[in-house]
Amino acid sequence: MRLQTRRPSVRRGFTILELLIVIGILLAIGGLVAVNVLGASEKADLKLARAQLQAFEGALETFRVEMKRWPTEEEGLAVLWSKESLSEEDDKARWGGPYLKEPKPNDAWGNAWILRVPSTIIEGQAFDIESNGPDGQEGTEDDISNHDGRKEAAGDEFSEFSGSGGGGAASGTGG
Repeated sequence: MRLQTRRPSVRRGFTILELLIVIGILLAIGGLVAVNVLGASEKADLKLARAQLQAFEGALETFRVEMKRWPTEEEGLAVLWSKESLSEEDDKARWGGPYLKEPKPNDAWGNAWILRVPSTIIEGQAFDIESNGPDGQEGTEDDISNHDGRKEAAGDEFSEFSGSGGGGAASGTGG
C-alpha cells in the first residue's frame, strides 16, 4: 500500500495591493473619460443654442416680410410656431407660419428664450434674442445673443487683442 501524501492546494490569486493598483488605474481612466465627455457636452449645448439663434433670426425675417412688422415682446418667439400668440384677428388671418419646424420655447439649458424689440444690445438693430446661458442668470458672462458675432467683430469682446499703444494692424488704426 502506498501512502498518499496530500499536497497542499496552491491557490493563485491577487493580493490586496494588486487589486488597489488596478482599481486606482480604472478610477483615473474613468475620471479622464468623464472630464472629456462633460466638456464635449457643454460645447455641444453652446453650438445648439447658437444654431437655434440663427434659426430664430431667419424665421423672424420671414415673419416680418409676411406680417409687415416684427413680433412684439408680449407675443414673443411663440408667434413663429403658433398663431394663437397673436392678439389681432387680422394678424391671425395673415399669419403664414409656422416659421419654424417645431416649437423651441427653451434654450439648450431649459431656460426660456428672451425676445426684446427693439434691440437693447446694439443700437439700431430691430430685435435681440437672448439666452441666459448655462447658469440661467440674466446679465452674466455666459449669456448668449444673436448679436454675439457682431459684438466680436466690433471689438467689444476681443479688446485684449487691440493692443495698447501705437498704430498697427493689431490696434485697428492702420499704419
